[in-house]
Amino acid sequence: MYPAETIEAHRAFIARRRNARPSEEYRTPTDEEWDAFLAHFEKRKVSIGTCARAFGTPCIHEHACVRCSLLRPDPFQRARLVEIRDNLKARIKEAEREGWLGEVEGLRVSLAGAEEKLAQLDRRPAGRGVIDLGILTITSRQPQNR
Repeated sequence: MYPAETIEAHRAFIARRRNARPSEEYRTPTDEEWDAFLAHFEKRKVSIGTCARAFGTPCIHEHACVRCSLLRPDPFQRARLVEIRDNLKARIKEAEREGWLGEVEGLRVSLAGAEEKLAQLDRRPAGRGVIDLGILTITSRQPQNR
Protein backbone atom coordinates (compact mmCIF):
# COMPACT_ATOMS: atom_id res chain seq x y z
CA MET A 1 0.00 0.00 0.00
CA TYR A 2 1.20 3.46 -0.89
CA PRO A 3 -0.08 6.66 0.73
CA ALA A 4 -2.79 8.36 -1.33
CA GLU A 5 -0.62 11.45 -1.85
CA THR A 6 2.11 9.33 -3.44
CA ILE A 7 -0.35 7.80 -5.88
CA GLU A 8 -1.86 11.18 -6.72
CA ALA A 9 1.60 12.73 -7.21
CA HIS A 10 2.50 9.92 -9.61
CA ARG A 11 -0.76 10.32 -11.55
CA ALA A 12 -0.16 14.09 -11.79
CA PHE A 13 3.39 13.45 -13.06
CA ILE A 14 2.07 11.08 -15.76
CA ALA A 15 -0.61 13.60 -16.79
CA ARG A 16 2.00 16.41 -17.06
CA ARG A 17 4.31 14.16 -19.09
CA ARG A 18 1.53 13.17 -21.48
CA ASN A 19 0.55 16.80 -21.98
CA ALA A 20 4.17 17.66 -22.86
CA ARG A 21 4.46 14.90 -25.48
CA PRO A 22 2.87 14.80 -28.94
CA SER A 23 -0.58 13.20 -28.83
CA GLU A 24 0.22 10.95 -31.83
CA GLU A 25 2.53 8.98 -29.53
CA TYR A 26 -0.56 7.79 -27.65
CA ARG A 27 -2.52 6.52 -30.63
CA THR A 28 -3.48 2.87 -30.96
CA PRO A 29 -0.75 1.04 -32.88
CA THR A 30 -1.57 -0.66 -36.16
CA ASP A 31 -1.55 -4.46 -36.32
CA GLU A 32 1.75 -4.31 -38.21
CA GLU A 33 3.33 -2.05 -35.56
CA TRP A 34 2.13 -4.30 -32.75
CA ASP A 35 3.44 -7.41 -34.54
CA ALA A 36 6.83 -5.71 -35.01
CA PHE A 37 6.89 -4.80 -31.30
CA LEU A 38 6.15 -8.38 -30.23
CA ALA A 39 8.68 -9.77 -32.72
CA HIS A 40 11.38 -7.60 -31.12
CA PHE A 41 11.15 -9.63 -27.92
CA GLU A 42 11.53 -12.90 -29.79
CA LYS A 43 14.64 -11.52 -31.52
CA ARG A 44 16.16 -10.63 -28.13
CA LYS A 45 16.50 -14.31 -27.25
CA VAL A 46 19.95 -15.55 -28.23
CA SER A 47 21.68 -18.86 -27.56
CA ILE A 48 23.51 -17.82 -24.39
CA GLY A 49 20.99 -15.39 -22.91
CA THR A 50 18.76 -12.43 -23.60
CA CYS A 51 19.75 -9.18 -25.29
CA ALA A 52 18.60 -6.08 -23.40
CA ARG A 53 18.80 -3.64 -26.30
CA ALA A 54 15.90 -1.23 -26.69
CA PHE A 55 12.92 -1.80 -28.99
CA GLY A 56 13.61 -0.80 -32.57
CA THR A 57 17.38 -0.50 -32.16
CA PRO A 58 19.73 -2.59 -34.29
CA CYS A 59 22.51 -4.72 -32.85
CA ILE A 60 25.55 -2.45 -33.13
CA HIS A 61 27.84 -5.30 -32.10
CA GLU A 62 26.95 -7.39 -35.15
CA HIS A 63 25.72 -10.15 -32.83
CA ALA A 64 29.08 -10.57 -31.07
CA CYS A 65 26.97 -11.18 -27.97
CA VAL A 66 29.71 -12.47 -25.69
CA ARG A 67 31.38 -9.04 -26.01
CA CYS A 68 28.18 -7.04 -25.48
CA SER A 69 27.30 -5.46 -22.14
CA LEU A 70 23.61 -5.75 -23.04
CA LEU A 71 23.65 -9.56 -23.00
CA ARG A 72 22.08 -11.04 -19.87
CA PRO A 73 23.47 -14.58 -19.73
CA ASP A 74 21.13 -17.49 -19.05
CA PRO A 75 22.32 -19.49 -16.00
CA PHE A 76 21.44 -22.70 -17.84
CA GLN A 77 24.04 -21.78 -20.51
CA ARG A 78 26.96 -21.54 -18.05
CA ALA A 79 28.60 -24.73 -19.42
CA ARG A 80 28.39 -23.30 -22.94
CA LEU A 81 30.03 -20.05 -21.78
CA VAL A 82 32.84 -22.06 -20.15
CA GLU A 83 33.27 -23.94 -23.45
CA ILE A 84 33.39 -20.62 -25.36
CA ARG A 85 35.94 -19.19 -22.90
CA ASP A 86 38.17 -22.27 -23.13
CA ASN A 87 37.95 -22.23 -26.93
CA LEU A 88 38.95 -18.56 -26.97
CA LYS A 89 41.99 -19.32 -24.81
CA ALA A 90 43.07 -22.05 -27.24
CA ARG A 91 42.54 -19.76 -30.22
CA ILE A 92 44.62 -17.02 -28.56
CA LYS A 93 47.50 -19.47 -28.06
CA GLU A 94 47.28 -20.53 -31.71
CA ALA A 95 47.17 -16.91 -32.93
CA GLU A 96 50.17 -15.98 -30.76
CA ARG A 97 52.09 -19.00 -32.06
CA GLU A 98 51.29 -18.03 -35.67
CA GLY A 99 52.01 -14.32 -35.13
CA TRP A 100 48.46 -13.16 -35.91
CA LEU A 101 48.61 -10.09 -33.67
CA GLY A 102 45.35 -8.55 -34.89
CA GLU A 103 43.58 -11.85 -34.24
CA VAL A 104 45.08 -12.02 -30.75
CA GLU A 105 43.74 -8.57 -29.92
CA GLY A 106 40.20 -9.36 -31.07
CA LEU A 107 40.16 -12.73 -29.32
CA ARG A 108 41.28 -11.12 -26.06
CA VAL A 109 38.32 -8.73 -26.22
CA SER A 110 36.00 -11.70 -26.70
CA LEU A 111 37.71 -13.61 -23.88
CA ALA A 112 37.24 -10.66 -21.51
CA GLY A 113 33.57 -10.58 -22.48
CA ALA A 114 33.11 -14.31 -21.86
CA GLU A 115 34.85 -14.05 -18.49
CA GLU A 116 32.62 -11.09 -17.55
CA LYS A 117 29.48 -13.07 -18.48
CA LEU A 118 30.66 -15.93 -16.27
CA ALA A 119 31.36 -13.47 -13.44
CA GLN A 120 27.83 -12.07 -13.84
CA LEU A 121 26.43 -15.56 -13.39
CA ASP A 122 28.67 -16.17 -10.36
CA ARG A 123 27.43 -12.94 -8.72
CA ARG A 124 23.79 -14.06 -8.90
CA PRO A 125 22.33 -15.28 -5.63
CA ALA A 126 21.95 -19.06 -5.42
CA GLY A 127 18.56 -20.37 -6.41
CA ARG A 128 17.69 -17.28 -8.40
CA GLY A 129 16.48 -18.39 -11.79
CA VAL A 130 15.11 -16.68 -14.84
CA ILE A 131 11.38 -16.05 -14.65
CA ASP A 132 9.33 -15.35 -17.75
CA LEU A 133 6.82 -12.66 -16.79
CA GLY A 134 5.17 -12.61 -20.19
CA ILE A 135 3.86 -9.50 -21.93
CA LEU A 136 2.22 -6.79 -19.86
CA THR A 137 -1.47 -6.30 -20.60
CA ILE A 138 -3.03 -3.02 -19.50
CA THR A 139 -6.70 -2.97 -18.70
CA SER A 140 -8.83 0.01 -17.85
CA ARG A 141 -9.76 0.09 -14.17
CA GLN A 142 -11.43 2.68 -12.06
CA PRO A 143 -9.29 3.87 -9.13
CA GLN A 144 -10.44 2.64 -5.76
CA ASN A 145 -10.88 5.10 -2.92
CA ARG A 146 -9.12 4.09 0.26
